[in-house]
Amino acid sequence: MAQDLTLDLEELRHLHSIAKRSRTLSLLSSEIRNLEKISSDANAARAPQIPTPISTGAKVSPSPALNYSTLASFSWDQDVDKVKIYVSMEGIDENKIESEFKSISFDVKFHDVQGKNYRCAISKLHKEIVPEKCKVLVKPKRAIITLVKASKGNWLDLHFKEDKLKPNLDKEKDPMAGIMDMMKNMYDEGDDEMKKTIAKAWTDARSGKTADPLGSYR
Repeated sequence: MAQDLTLDLEELRHLHSIAKRSRTLSLLSSEIRNLEKISSDANAARAPQIPTPISTGAKVSPSPALNYSTLASFSWDQDVDKVKIYVSMEGIDENKIESEFKSISFDVKFHDVQGKNYRCAISKLHKEIVPEKCKVLVKPKRAIITLVKASKGNWLDLHFKEDKLKPNLDKEKDPMAGIMDMMKNMYDEGDDEMKKTIAKAWTDARSGKTADPLGSYR
């Protein structure tokens, strides 16, 4: 087909060169243009298709890990339903706060506060909270972290602390051993008067004056 188009074009061009009448020349010129376009399209279709390289973009280096200053000093108060933690700091942008609340912990990050990043977090709270109800509120000179308690009541502390005075009543352990452990903890952490009282109780128990070292507390 390509060869036929070439021959047709040559013949039309030859006729165009010898034609005299303007109408004949116009018709021949129009037909020549049509055939030239068809020939050009045919050649383009036969040309090998070179795939356009896909740009993958510039290689982006991973962002460096952010450094945080830990906010170890803050105040807090509570009611039976919630705990409020007050972080005194100016220049906090509420759009640059990252918070994560879990049932027994929270982690609040304050980014780009006067050029620094700060973090207020407790890995194990005194008791459980309701994560989806907790929030951070930004004021002009401070941020308020509200923790909603999972169960009503007063917390003795924000941080979880194991009750050292609670006797270990393991079924496989002698109940008296748990009481002895409790007495030891009371002695180690008590004041001088407490230590004297416990020492006397031990002495009396060993001498047979009393069989119950906890008798003086009942």
